[in-house]
Amino acid sequence: MSDLETNIGKLAGYLARFKESGILNQIGGEAQPAASGATFETRSPVDESLICQVAKGNAVDIDAAAKAAKAAFPAWRDMAATERKKILHKIADGIVARAEEIALCECWDTGQALRFMSKAALRGAENFRFFADKAPGARDGQALPSPTLMNITTRVPIGPVGVITPWNTPFMLSTWKIAPALAAGCTVVHKPAEFSPLTARILMEIAEEAGLPKGVWNLVNGFGEDAGKALTEHPDIKAIAFVGESRTGSMIMKQGADTLKRVHFELGGKNPVIVFDDADLDRALDAAIFMIYSLNGERCTSSSRLLVQDTVADDFEAKLIERVNNIRVGHPLDPKTEIGPLIHKTHFDKVTSYFDIARQNGAKVVAGGTRVGDAGWFVRPTLFTGADNAMRIAQEEIFGPVLTSIRFSSEEEALQIANDIPYGLTGYVWTNDLTRALRFTHQLEAGMIWVNSENVRHLPTPFGGVKASGIGRDGGDWSFDFYMEQKHIGLATGQHAIPRLGAN
Repeated sequence: MSDLETNIGKLAGYLARFKESGILNQIGGEAQPAASGATFETRSPVDESLICQVAKGNAVDIDAAAKAAKAAFPAWRDMAATERKKILHKIADGIVARAEEIALCECWDTGQALRFMSKAALRGAENFRFFADKAPGARDGQALPSPTLMNITTRVPIGPVGVITPWNTPFMLSTWKIAPALAAGCTVVHKPAEFSPLTARILMEIAEEAGLPKGVWNLVNGFGEDAGKALTEHPDIKAIAFVGESRTGSMIMKQGADTLKRVHFELGGKNPVIVFDDADLDRALDAAIFMIYSLNGERCTSSSRLLVQDTVADDFEAKLIERVNNIRVGHPLDPKTEIGPLIHKTHFDKVTSYFDIARQNGAKVVAGGTRVGDAGWFVRPTLFTGADNAMRIAQEEIFGPVLTSIRFSSEEEALQIANDIPYGLTGYVWTNDLTRALRFTHQLEAGMIWVNSENVRHLPTPFGGVKASGIGRDGGDWSFDFYMEQKHIGLATGQHAIPRLGAN
């Protein structure tokens, strides 16, 4: 029996219970259908087969979840941080114990290749362990003495928060948002993306099996226009952490305005990888390919614009074409597969529409640009050359395995092209000139920049973008800055003079 056949057999066992009972919401510690009784289907992008029915929550379900989170907040806030730490570590243990189930279900639900998703659960566990260990010090502040006062600062959890996560790598991104919220002492209402609800339900089960008190973490499935909107408008929800499209982020900000909702947005990107002619070109090639074609190109930090210096462009693009044509497209549960199907027909139609747009713009489709097979939402890894930065293929986030190559002649031109974009999430710079690297990264408009490296995530560092790519930062204490309020307390150290109004 092949590895693929073995994995398909294991998956069938994991999915059996979902096929029988569907995916339910979890409100106040109780698994329950939507209040309306409505459901929607989740189907695999591999072959469009039905996975299961999913509870379709709306404003009624969100209201119940928000009230449960509000009721659970005081006890969770006041629990000793060392106790919260223990529970979060138990959640991490539960994730590790079910890592295979999480990976196989995520692959089937999203189309992501197992070679990448096999580690997603373990990364999620690392997120919980990292923030568990930081929980005891989350409220620590500073002592700022003045001549008359001992000024101290502390942080307190903001209250119940809403977390809205996307369909790409949904498990890992859910842990990334929820772990620091819980460590800070907040309670949570989580609305996962409707295209990929499976692993959110598994994560919810793991949390409550680990001893998380009822109502601390609530799960409501549904669509953005009803459940999502109700969550962003609910007065008991003090903040919204959202990962997704920039246009949706703008909509959420408007919806939360009346309740003065704090927002944290990780949004879109059209990230440049800039390759200068003095770089280690073989390593730059490996990194450029990995950062656009891994995870099906469905990642906000993908290097979707290749800016390559004209003196090396011919050779670099020739090697790139050869490598792109060798990328293995196939079943996501096959360990040999490098690219699986796109998440859904809606997204497949969007991505493939850019093949004609590229030709209409005057660019060349030198690799890919076609569908693979007749079933599922598979596309060939695609490369556009002969592009300029004004083209739609260079300005718009395609969010698929599609790379646009643009040539430049000087450092100044490369910087102008890199910054001439609405987005500013990441940038990747390849050069062996240290002074150039310092100059260029200083002026590059991006929240995160890697020099001579692909995206290597380090949890204590800040993660987030500028311009249309987001608001706020994740990671380390930056996460606590969002989920907690800063408080100042001034204690008089003596009897300083107080102005006396109205005294004789």
